[in-house]
Amino acid sequence: MIADPIADMLTRIRNANALRYESVSMPYSKVKGEIARILLAEGYISSFVAEGEGASKTLTLTLKYGANGERVITNLKRISKPGLRVTVECEKLPKVLKGLGIAIISTSKGILTDAEARKEHVGGEILCYVW
Repeated sequence: MIADPIADMLTRIRNANALRYESVSMPYSKVKGEIARILLAEGYISSFVAEGEGASKTLTLTLKYGANGERVITNLKRISKPGLRVTVECEKLPKVLKGLGIAIISTSKGILTDAEARKEHVGGEILCYVW
C-alpha cells in the first residue's frame, strides 16, 4: 500500500519526464484521474487512458515534449501531504510562478486549478504545483 498516492503519481511523472519516456503508467484512482484530466486540459500531457477493471485498473499518461525535445512539464511539487495538510481560502489562492504554472486544488466543487477555483470563488486543499 502506498502512503501518499498523489506523491507517488507526481514522482512517476517526474522520473519519466526526466528520462524522456513517451508514457508512464500507475495504479488508477479517481483523484489521479482528475489530476490527469487537469494536466491534459492545461496542455501538460498529450493524453491519458484508464485501462482494466477493479483493483488492477491502471492509468497511463502520454507525456508531451516540445519540437526540439524540451520538456513541457518543468517540475511538479507536492504541497499538502498526509502529515501536514495545507488549505487556503479563496482570497488567498496561490499563483504559481506569477501565473506561468498551475496549482491543483481539491475543493468542495471537485478538483480544480487555481484559476478555476478563483472563478468559482472556492478555497480548498492545495494538492500540488505544476510548471
